[in-house]
Amino acid sequence: MDKNLKRMATMHRMQVTGLELFYKQGYYNTSIDDILKELSLSKGAFYYHFQSKEDFFISIVQNLIVQKVYSMLIEPIEGKEDPFRTIDKCFENALETAEHNEYDYGFVLSNFMAEFNGRNEEISKYLRDIYRVWEVNLVTILQKGKTDGFVARHIDSEGVATYLISSFIGIRMLMVEGNSKMLSYQFMQQLRHYLASMVQQELV
Repeated sequence: MDKNLKRMATMHRMQVTGLELFYKQGYYNTSIDDILKELSLSKGAFYYHFQSKEDFFISIVQNLIVQKVYSMLIEPIEGKEDPFRTIDKCFENALETAEHNEYDYGFVLSNFMAEFNGRNEEISKYLRDIYRVWEVNLVTILQKGKTDGFVARHIDSEGVATYLISSFIGIRMLMVEGNSKMLSYQFMQQLRHYLASMVQQELV
């Protein structure tokens, strides 16, 4: 195998394992030794690829967390026509995935945003950037929905995007310790009522 490909494969394996441990235990409760033990690697091997634990985590954000959030919550709503049907399907699929996750410790982005808030500004900035892309995509589909006659003109797209994101983060937190199937069902029922309240009346 080409040396570069082998190095990339090793780094990816380290990042996947690191994300699993950070997600389960939290960044500050996970040491480099914990990661090395899980991977059966030496400290020398770790520092060959990454300068520090922080550098390692930033690489995880850039390569894995961005991808996870994008594929689950951003890509499914990009360029779609009916914003309500699109958001409904996107959230339902994301919650269904969480329902069947045996090791569910919450929504990975919000978990880390909470953990790093006030403790590490550099990492917090990377995480906030992902949040902003999600927010911008929700605002964009709602604004397009106004132009296309789906969304009532008086609706505050920025406010709706903020509400949708915060409610999703909230239900994901509750699903960790509660009856995830029931909570998901109740959330989706209420979400549909909320979305229906914003429909342009001529379409009703």
